[in-house]
Amino acid sequence: MNVLLLAPQPFYQERGTPIATRMLARALCEAGYKVDMLTYHIGEDVEIPGLSIYRTWRIPFINTMPIGFSFGKLLCDVLLFFKTLRMLWKGNYDVLHAGEESIFFTLLIPRGRRRIVYDMDSSMPDQLIEKWSFLRVLSPLMYGLERLAIRRADVVLPVCDALAERVKDAAPGKSLCVLEDVAMDLTPSGEPVDDVRSHLPEDSVIAMYVGNLEHYQGIDLLIDAVELVDCDALHVVLIGGSDQDIETYRSRTDASGISGKFTFLGRRPVADLMEYLRQADVLVSPRIKGVNTPMKVYSYMGAGRAIIATDIPSHTQVLDAESAMLVSVDPTDFAAGLSELCRRPGLRESCAKASLQRAKSRHTYTVFENKLRDVYASLGASLHET
Repeated sequence: MNVLLLAPQPFYQERGTPIATRMLARALCEAGYKVDMLTYHIGEDVEIPGLSIYRTWRIPFINTMPIGFSFGKLLCDVLLFFKTLRMLWKGNYDVLHAGEESIFFTLLIPRGRRRIVYDMDSSMPDQLIEKWSFLRVLSPLMYGLERLAIRRADVVLPVCDALAERVKDAAPGKSLCVLEDVAMDLTPSGEPVDDVRSHLPEDSVIAMYVGNLEHYQGIDLLIDAVELVDCDALHVVLIGGSDQDIETYRSRTDASGISGKFTFLGRRPVADLMEYLRQADVLVSPRIKGVNTPMKVYSYMGAGRAIIATDIPSHTQVLDAESAMLVSVDPTDFAAGLSELCRRPGLRESCAKASLQRAKSRHTYTVFENKLRDVYASLGASLHET
């Protein structure tokens, strides 16, 4: 089958959604499908046998793309829509695989005999309202369009159980397959990897966070919790974030008198993620809100280290009390959890074993690939029936 994969994102860049899209494209190509990917003008080409990358027309004043929605992203989406029309007109595609907001294109495009797959990483209305609260007055319209788009698809691939429930509510009986992310399995970059213990006391217990430093990630919660932690050996290492965000949080730790408890490494190659995670004793996800599970959590599990996370749906649909220390979005509770993990190496070991076993049984590339192959085999069978 010939697949047109719509990727409304800067591809390829080393961050969550493009990494997941690369894995998706790889799995489709390895299954023998011919994949044409249409994406933004921003990003680096990657070599995957069977994959051809097409890009929207270049916008001279848009050279970067922040995480989340922005007016620049919306402008790129307009160009993506018109380029989609052009490619569908010229090409002979059996499947239109629409990622994120590109599913809404299908409400304006004649479907013909092709099959439509909705790759649902998040709820677009949720994201838009969170970004621009003035859009709340339009929420009935936006959620109505989301329900229509779900019904338009032949199959929906929600990234987590919470989104699967939204699909079932919008279209009872709709064909769906929860296609969760997996631990990153990338070839190390070959660049030198920091030895994070080299400048710390020998008995240090390292708690590590990896990811962007946006507000919703809960770095303020983490800093507030460390002020209350009853464990002198604890040291927090943060990897990722823009220079501006790092400076903001470094100033916060200075003002709180706990700067000696923190090391900000900044951005490091995603390919080396596991090399860093395995140096930690505890891996931290203090996210304060959200539904879809952050990709980092799957890598945390695959690293075989103890995890502490907030007990919000983003985490609880993947982690349980055996595989992680789950605490409320509260500095006192988070501090208590950190203190317990810091003082009890046996507890760290049992949590680590449970999370690693959970990752191996449910969240590997092989599991992801097999699910995707089953979905596409069903699509192929339905095409032959028409």
